[in-house]
Amino acid sequence: MILKTTLAGRTYAFKDVKDVMAKANEQKSGDVLAGLAAETDSERIAAKEVLANMLMSDLREHPAVDYDIDDVTRMDQDGVDTAQYNRIKNMTVGEFREWLLSYDTTEADIKGATRGMTAEMVAGVAKIMSNLDLVYAAHKIHVESECNTVAGRRGTFSTRLQPNHPTDDVEGITASLYEGLSYGCGDMLIGLNPVNDTSASCKAILERFDDVKRRWQIPTQICVLAHITAQMEAVRQGAPTDLIFQSIAGSQKGNESFGFTTETIREAQALLREKGTAKGPNVMYFETGQGSELSSDSHFGADQVTMEARCYAYAKQFQPFMVNTVVGFIGPEYLYDSKQVMRAGLEDHFMAKLSGIPMGCDCCYTNHMMADQNDLETLTLSLAAAGCNYVIGVPATDDVMLNYQSNAYHDAAAVREVLGLHPIAEFERWCERVGIMENGRLTDRAGDPSIFTERSGL
Repeated sequence: MILKTTLAGRTYAFKDVKDVMAKANEQKSGDVLAGLAAETDSERIAAKEVLANMLMSDLREHPAVDYDIDDVTRMDQDGVDTAQYNRIKNMTVGEFREWLLSYDTTEADIKGATRGMTAEMVAGVAKIMSNLDLVYAAHKIHVESECNTVAGRRGTFSTRLQPNHPTDDVEGITASLYEGLSYGCGDMLIGLNPVNDTSASCKAILERFDDVKRRWQIPTQICVLAHITAQMEAVRQGAPTDLIFQSIAGSQKGNESFGFTTETIREAQALLREKGTAKGPNVMYFETGQGSELSSDSHFGADQVTMEARCYAYAKQFQPFMVNTVVGFIGPEYLYDSKQVMRAGLEDHFMAKLSGIPMGCDCCYTNHMMADQNDLETLTLSLAAAGCNYVIGVPATDDVMLNYQSNAYHDAAAVREVLGLHPIAEFERWCERVGIMENGRLTDRAGDPSIFTERSGL
């Protein structure tokens, strides 16, 4: 394994695989602040060249966090399919990239290779791909999952309806919920981020979601994104729950900083399969985002793209119904501007799909970032073209509780029309019965939440 190269008469040497991986990354403010990034574009190009000439086996043999101290690494390494790994281990990273992008390489071929890859192998390939490479390769891969409905089928583009409220007022939440439904949002999930992270508040909101879902016979899933332990207690108290949620990190230390362990997730999964309201079998929902491990000093000197790939390696152990990166939520400390946010969103989606994860994205930014709504709309369209399973929808792009900007309720409808995509089939048929959609497009009645305050039923 050669850790140096010469460009334009200058030799660039790297101390180890982790150093190559970090410096080969596209510029991210989080890597810069952590002292991991390439100092110049020339050094970045040199690192990419060294990385491209490494064997895929080199990346597997040098995980970002040691096997003996980290359960994410252990689960990832122990889950590798040896036969599939042997097919690709002697390819260089550059050769594997070319294979992925080849016209002759099929989705079945890629899904086979996926079973032989670790997170570091996935991240290494992403680092030497252009944005269009990431879109093209991800578009080849579709990952389906099933809770109450089946998500991720080719030709669909779904939404999570996010009716957040600054005080968790159930009537205010319901008003926002009805508005989102009136735009055809919510086929992936009706899911709220609560202000009050208690089992009682979680239960009250879930009961309202369940009431609306049953009253209007909506084919979807419901979830309140409280801490995993609060959700578990709500389920024990009888709260109707289709999915259990948790934010995850790419290391055991990072997950412990979030207040849970792998055993917690296993317990939650078993609890929901016993007492949850979903048909299943996929009952977990995970969120990620580049840079979270840096916040808790749990990145072990690895760059944020590599740590993000490790999140997906961890998530796939639990066969989730849905995963999404909240791509610009942490702020400019980790993704400084729109260029970095767009790159991260495409990287995350590609890496998750290559890991075998049913992947969505919260295309968002905080107001102290160098980004605006035009940037998010560009990212959303790119992700939809790449086969992204779903995006988030909030009222008028403004989440009044989390204080960040995301996609508006109506954005997904525009993207669907432009690209010829549809909601999940059962949900689209429901939209047609209500009068919101016709022939795959929103009707004149769309956007009118009074549909759901009228006395007449379906």
